[in-house]
Amino acid sequence: MRALRVVAFAVAACLAAIGIAHAQEAATLKKQMPGQWELSTTERSKTCVVTLKSDAALQGFKLELEPACKTALPFTRDIVAWSVKGLDIVRLQDATGEAVIDFTEVESGIFEGLRQGEGVYILQDLAAARSMAKSMDQMIGDWSMVRGNGQPVCGLTLTNTEAGSDNFQVFLKPKCDATIAQFNPTQWRLERGQIILMSTSGETWQFEADDHAQWRRVPDTADPLIMLRQ
Repeated sequence: MRALRVVAFAVAACLAAIGIAHAQEAATLKKQMPGQWELSTTERSKTCVVTLKSDAALQGFKLELEPACKTALPFTRDIVAWSVKGLDIVRLQDATGEAVIDFTEVESGIFEGLRQGEGVYILQDLAAARSMAKSMDQMIGDWSMVRGNGQPVCGLTLTNTEAGSDNFQVFLKPKCDATIAQFNPTQWRLERGQIILMSTSGETWQFEADDHAQWRRVPDTADPLIMLRQ
């Protein structure tokens, strides 16, 4: 019986510690969130600025939406407050406290939320989002694809012409390597630090920046494919 009491006490202590840890994490999130954030589609074709405040509001905390939000993202018309639910959910909510959209952190300072029938939306620090936009602008223009030995195999142009679903048009130049010509990418986007090329068949190639200001296809291979800005 004594042993059972010891076990029960240990379990209760463990559960209490977990509860305290969860409460601390939620409290930390509430302190971190106040400030200016960008709410956007995944590739920022539609954006608006949300200012989360620490002032209490009915069933949550106050926020401000810039006037352009209602046009860019119509669902924001219903958002009147924000709150933290559970351990790590940042909720943008309506007047009754119901979720208009719930966000969870997927990277430091970057939150993702899903609206059924519409798709994924991103909530991220405004300064970081604008830095990313600047990076995307720098991607637009002519590029060369080369093999690891430096041999050119294709030229392509990344444009800022919208192609739907937050993607943009890309054009291959003549005389590309057969592998690349067969892939034949028609759209691109910049996503979480990667250049994503997409074909009409739905195939995707991902490229990541390396330490030499080059973009290498991932996962890496013995015969790497590299994108170089022209």
